[in-house]
Amino acid sequence: MPEHFQLLHFKMDEELIPHGLPLVAGLTGFADSGSAVTAFTDYIVDTMDSQLIAEFDPDELLDYRARRPTIYFDQDHLTGFEPPRLAFYLVNDEINRPFILLAGYEPDFKWEAFSRQVLSFVERFNISHTTWVHAIPMPVPHTRPIGTTVSGNRGDLIDQYSVWKPHTQVPANAMHLVEYRLQESEQEVVGFVLLIPHYLADTEFPSAALTALESVSSSTGLIFPTDQLREEGREFISKIDEQVENNEELSKLVHTLEQRYDSYMKENGVRSPLTDVEGELPTADEIAAELEEFLAYRRGSEEPGDMR
Repeated sequence: MPEHFQLLHFKMDEELIPHGLPLVAGLTGFADSGSAVTAFTDYIVDTMDSQLIAEFDPDELLDYRARRPTIYFDQDHLTGFEPPRLAFYLVNDEINRPFILLAGYEPDFKWEAFSRQVLSFVERFNISHTTWVHAIPMPVPHTRPIGTTVSGNRGDLIDQYSVWKPHTQVPANAMHLVEYRLQESEQEVVGFVLLIPHYLADTEFPSAALTALESVSSSTGLIFPTDQLREEGREFISKIDEQVENNEELSKLVHTLEQRYDSYMKENGVRSPLTDVEGELPTADEIAAELEEFLAYRRGSEEPGDMR
């Protein structure tokens, strides 16, 4: 094993790992508001076609006393031990396009060594670009779309999706360091920080995972199955709305947050990619005309031998 992969244990023959794919990442640990990253990465691994490529050595990176692993007790004997996993996966999206996922616990130790391992992986397999997702609590209402703060060197995505651009110091995530090192090496990278309502930070908020998937899609063009999360999100919001209606104090809080959010977005909001320069949504007829024009262009540009 090459020295630059000393923390990684490969489960797939390196010769079989495709080159030039996008890397998507999300680590759990210090902050995962709304369980956004956990749900987002679990959803990809559990519902999509995925294969384990390589995993990091937890004995080198993890503080077991801070995040104790699970062991199963069956009446009078132990039946299984599940160590935490931080790993690279080869995944296919909904239309069978491959990408690589880095998911699992955030390292407690050796951040620089971990960053070097990720950069070595990026260089070894010619990763096209890296997108990672994080989630933090913010004083925003659940009745408004989940916003994002976007960082990295993808100016187009920052301009289009970053609703909050602070000048501040923040506690770092291990992926912050990875992003910083990728920028230093002039690798294409973007990070999406989801701004989750602070009063829902300790819940499992399905809309947060959905926003994570949508953020990755905007960066990579990958397509994910989201119907299940959308339905779960609607049910969750309905229950929250019911609680707000029956609690005067909570209702006042949400109303105040709505006013602040709307005022901020009026002055600082980014323009939706669906609107025109005047902020108006296109009509159904305009969308149909654009689609017909696009399809006509595709038909005219395809050679007979390209048809499948």
